[in-house]
Amino acid sequence: MPEFPDIELYREAIEQRFVGAPLERVRVASPFLVRTHQPPLSDVQGKTLRGTRRLGKRIVFCFDEALFLVLHLMIAGRLRLKEPGAQVPGKVGLAAFDFPEATLILTEASPKKRASLHVVKGESELAALDPGGVEPLQISREAFAQALRAESHTLKRALTDPTLFAAIGNAYSDEILHRAKLSPVQLTSRIQDAEVARLFDATHQVLTEWTSRLRAQARGRFPDKVTAFHDEMAAHGRFGKPCPVCGSPIQRIVRAENESNYCATCQTEGKLLRDRSLSKLLHDDWPKTLEELEEHKKTRRV
Repeated sequence: MPEFPDIELYREAIEQRFVGAPLERVRVASPFLVRTHQPPLSDVQGKTLRGTRRLGKRIVFCFDEALFLVLHLMIAGRLRLKEPGAQVPGKVGLAAFDFPEATLILTEASPKKRASLHVVKGESELAALDPGGVEPLQISREAFAQALRAESHTLKRALTDPTLFAAIGNAYSDEILHRAKLSPVQLTSRIQDAEVARLFDATHQVLTEWTSRLRAQARGRFPDKVTAFHDEMAAHGRFGKPCPVCGSPIQRIVRAENESNYCATCQTEGKLLRDRSLSKLLHDDWPKTLEELEEHKKTRRV
């Protein structure tokens, strides 16, 4: 799912290219995309784009008369910049946003079609779509701590809860926790002030650094290769690969559709976290340390 750095890049690219231009037409290819009926989608057609915003993980297109198009890409939604009037792709295409100089194509490489488009009028209607999470780069350390401790969750769940923090998902929560040297399953109710300070600093550093890095990689082009996996990441998507800090193999725990990647040496004092699915198979044989894991692998090979 596109997260803070990706959404910011999309937002900036749209602003640079289309602010001041009319949205001539919106061509919808999927009946599941548009989630509102009033005002109708036709009300924004012909209106001039005045700016963009980010509302959590949503991209907001701002038009005259307090009209807003609110796009949520969900997990597999992506935007492509094409020539004016470009055809919407058959299988993955959801919609096309036609401007005079170019067309934005919305695709979703998933059969579940979770991406959504809302048309709302007025700031109050727009605010109703906000999940309520605080903007992590716009708050003080005290406000960050208050949001973090608002409910008793694991750190991983707290960081990715859109009602607590805006625009942090699976990928960058892994990177933040690795940078902070904190376990993804540590409870927010037990976190110490010094650990909150590390987590606050790590959140700022990771989101700022990755936004700058992706911006530099784009080199002014439209970001058409948005992904949650990057070779330069420290933990996310690096299961089995060496931690860039200590060299230990990155571990993972998988629960439902979510996966946490972490370094046992850097984040959990060498302890392996129990993966729910594998725990059912191994029961008491579940290795507790990296050393036990290596010994378990050797035994299986024998």
